[in-house]
Amino acid sequence: MAGEYIKLYPDNPSPVKIEHIAGILKNGGLIIYPTDTIYGLGCDIFNNRAVEKLCRLKAMNPSKVNLSFICYDLSEISRYASDVTRTVFRVLKKSLPGPFTFILKSSSHAPKTIHATKKTVGIRIPDNNIPRDIVRVLGNPIVTTSIHHDDEVIEYQTDPEIIFSKFKNQVDVVIDGGPGKNIPSTVVSCIDESFDVLRQGLGDISRFL
Repeated sequence: MAGEYIKLYPDNPSPVKIEHIAGILKNGGLIIYPTDTIYGLGCDIFNNRAVEKLCRLKAMNPSKVNLSFICYDLSEISRYASDVTRTVFRVLKKSLPGPFTFILKSSSHAPKTIHATKKTVGIRIPDNNIPRDIVRVLGNPIVTTSIHHDDEVIEYQTDPEIIFSKFKNQVDVVIDGGPGKNIPSTVVSCIDESFDVLRQGLGDISRFL
């Protein structure tokens, strides 16, 4: 059975549709959704079966994979990350929501489905109301990972209709939030206040340091 194709507008996402999508996630569904950078593939971080299904789709080992997740706001970061210093928090506050993935030390509340034996977590707060509203209604973060394949000529697909045609039999929902970008988030390690750029993407962290 093919997944659903749902149109949402980032400026004012339909509350009814957001509730529907959150319900699918609660039941272990996979969704593809827009962010402020590329389209992402995600699920409920606390649903082990959903995370395993996502990893199978991406051909990744769940115990070794580095998955990040989307939070609604900074209060969730303080729950899932530890040792967030004033200096780090100040940078997060200035740069988020925005096109960054921040690598932080994980707390005891970090979901085992994500961090397994790892001591760090990757956290995103995208500047897009669609994924943030989904997280808010769901009540906890969602996994975020890219949907590209390394052997594709076009590394990141930006057209939600093409994404749906490709993944409609593999996910439960594809959200059309308009054309996506083809540049991912900038990944920044905040361990020991280093602010090392591990992957340069759309965001320029130097503006906030």
